[in-house]
Amino acid sequence: MKKNILITGASRGIGKEIKKELQNNGFNCIIPTREKLDINNSKSIEDFFFNLKVEIDGLVNNAGINILGNLDSISDTDINSMVNTNLIAPLKLIQYVSKNMKLKRYGKIVNISSIWGVRSKEFRTLYSMTKFGINGITKSLARELGEYNILINSVAPGYVNTEMTQKNVSLEEQNKIKEMIPLKRFAEPQEIAKLVAFLVSENNSYITGEIITIDGGFLA
Repeated sequence: MKKNILITGASRGIGKEIKKELQNNGFNCIIPTREKLDINNSKSIEDFFFNLKVEIDGLVNNAGINILGNLDSISDTDINSMVNTNLIAPLKLIQYVSKNMKLKRYGKIVNISSIWGVRSKEFRTLYSMTKFGINGITKSLARELGEYNILINSVAPGYVNTEMTQKNVSLEEQNKIKEMIPLKRFAEPQEIAKLVAFLVSENNSYITGEIITIDGGFLA
């Protein structure tokens, strides 16, 4: 039987590669549209799981946003958007999928975090707040869900060669950053996807509660 993996934010970038990698490894990927699942709407989440016809074996919380800005520029709207998308929504999804996982005594959950949830820098207050938070959720729930054979981990990518990176970081800045990375390059999205694929596979039977950094040695 194919394992059913629910993935959020799979339309582009890392999420798109995660979907492709999992499908290539024989997983059945469930990729709901925004109309079917609005992760920022509690009623939408409730309706999605009420109408779901398959059992979820794994969850990849990949959807996220990043609003940069200094302290004085942070607005209530920015705070609510970041917290709702990056922190509350993943927690709500875990609540729903874990109910049946507990009954089956099986489940794999991966939260996509960031190196800025391990370390931080200026102008990333909101992003780091949510990514440190998702790592806290991972640690706590690994303790709580372990007795049900539910494994939960965070993957914390560094700089990744995505469309968003190309758009938000100038070529000059990219070259400067690469010089600070021991491997002298950004990660490719499929390299992140391969790690996620391992964590949700049968090959992972004992790794849980970990924040796994994949950054080419940037934080070393």
